[in-house]
Amino acid sequence: MELDEITITRAIIEDFTSDFLQSIDTDVALVGGGPANLIAARTLARAGVKTVLFERKLEVGGGMWGGGMMMPRIVVQEEARHILDDLGVRYRKYEEGYYVADSIECTGKLIYEAASSGASIYNLISVEDVMIREGDAVTGLVINRTIVDMQKLHVDPITIRAKVVIDGTGHDAEICTTLSRKIPGALHVAGEKPMWADVAERIILDNTKEVYPGLIVTGMAANAVAGAPRMGPIFGGMLLSGEKAAQIAIAKLGL
Repeated sequence: MELDEITITRAIIEDFTSDFLQSIDTDVALVGGGPANLIAARTLARAGVKTVLFERKLEVGGGMWGGGMMMPRIVVQEEARHILDDLGVRYRKYEEGYYVADSIECTGKLIYEAASSGASIYNLISVEDVMIREGDAVTGLVINRTIVDMQKLHVDPITIRAKVVIDGTGHDAEICTTLSRKIPGALHVAGEKPMWADVAERIILDNTKEVYPGLIVTGMAANAVAGAPRMGPIFGGMLLSGEKAAQIAIAKLGL
C-alpha cells in the first residue's frame, strides 16, 4: 500500500480534535500526571466519571520514573501493597512492611491503567489559571501549550470547564498557589517542610481534601499546601492519596 502523508496528517488532526472537543466540558479535570493523579484518574474513570488529565511535560508519570536517585526502584509500604496487586506490578518483600518495585514498570502500568480505564490524558499542556464561578467555586481551568510558556510567547490560552479540579502538581502545588495569588486570603499554601518520610506518609491522607470549593489537592501537593514534610522515594502514601482524592470527587459529584 502506498502511504499518503496527507491522509496521515488528516487522521491525526481529526481524531485529536474530536477527542479534545469531548474533553473541554468534563466532570473532573486533573492537573499533573504523577502517580497520585494517575491513580485518581483510573479510579474516577472506572466509576464512570468523565475524566481529563493535563500534564505539562512530554512524559506522564511524574517523579516515579526516576526511582531513588536514578535507581529505578521505589518502596511501597504494607498499607498500599493492594494497589500494586491491583495494577499487576511485580514486587518483592524487602523486610516486614516494606516492598520494593521497579519504578519503570509501576509508572508504565499506572499510565496504561488510567488511559485504558477511559481517562483522557493530554501531555505538553500547562495550566495558567483557574476559572471561578458559581459562588466563588473553581469551575474550570485556563490552559495553553507548554511551549508557549517556555518560549515566553504572547499567545492567549483557552478554557476547560470542570465540575471538580484536582491539583496533583507535586511539590509546588501550582493550582493552589495560583489561586492563592489571584485571590488573596482564599487559600493558604504553607509550602512543604524538609523530608521526614514517616510523618509525611502518615498525614498525607489527612491533607488530601477539598481545600477550596471545587478544588481537591492530592499527592505531594497536599502536603505542600498543608506545610507537611516531603517523603522521598516511598510511594504508598501518594497512591493512597490519589485513591482518596478520587473518592472525594465522586462523592462531591453525587455518584
